[in-house]
Amino acid sequence: MIILDGKKVAESERARIKKEIEDKKLSVCLAAVLVGNDGPSQIYVASKEKDCAEVGIRSIGIRLPEDTAEETLIAKIRELNADPSVNGILVQLPLPKHINEERVLEVIDPLKDVDCFHPFNYGKLLAGNQIVEPCTPKGVMTILDYYKIDISGKNAVVLGRSNIVGKPQAVLLLQRNATVTICHSKTKNLADVIRSADIVVAAIGKPCFVTADMVKEGAVVIDVGINRVDDATKPKGYRVVGDVDYDAVAPKSYAITPVPGGIGLMTRAMLLDNTLKLAALKK
Repeated sequence: MIILDGKKVAESERARIKKEIEDKKLSVCLAAVLVGNDGPSQIYVASKEKDCAEVGIRSIGIRLPEDTAEETLIAKIRELNADPSVNGILVQLPLPKHINEERVLEVIDPLKDVDCFHPFNYGKLLAGNQIVEPCTPKGVMTILDYYKIDISGKNAVVLGRSNIVGKPQAVLLLQRNATVTICHSKTKNLADVIRSADIVVAAIGKPCFVTADMVKEGAVVIDVGINRVDDATKPKGYRVVGDVDYDAVAPKSYAITPVPGGIGLMTRAMLLDNTLKLAALKK
């Protein structure tokens, strides 16, 4: 059984990105916009800024109060669109409930859309001629490639149909000649469908949902889920688990990602790579 080590692969990707920036003497800048005081979002944006500093990308952190008007946020994004020194823009989700996320994301210049959330970039992805790719699905493909796991001709099952992970993940696998099934809450005989998979990508946000009896021997299991579950034995009163029951599923797998230490770290690394790619377009 192979542990697909996201920490190791992310470190390799960051080293590659840093070297490319240095070798080509590129000036790369990422602007991160955070609205409100959501704790996890603050931690995540701070980690992105730390990653940028490590590879030589200048980061601009823009913090706006919880009660920021939608038009004020849109005006700030348009200001960043017009700034030639800014190569990438991300708006940290979720936004406060009074702000229309779809409208805000559509304001971002597609050539600065590091998350690949803009409809233009989403359409390019579906057509197979994408500029950038959504960070988490891209991270999944990168870790599969790093460990030389063959995708072509394999049966792949994606659990989850979100616009951020499930749908684009299916598209990227399809582009690499996998036969793809997307499963969701209305899928019948779910366990049987999952058991047919050579590659399983779990992205449904349910702790330890995928159990050993759902996975066939020798499957490749990619766990995108990051869930907190109460655990009084831990210093913080909780532990982090994925959507896959790792301890039970790992012995049956050919390869599997851990949580933490798997795809979460890859997502962060791919954000840096997307920023670099967008910066290179302007050279």
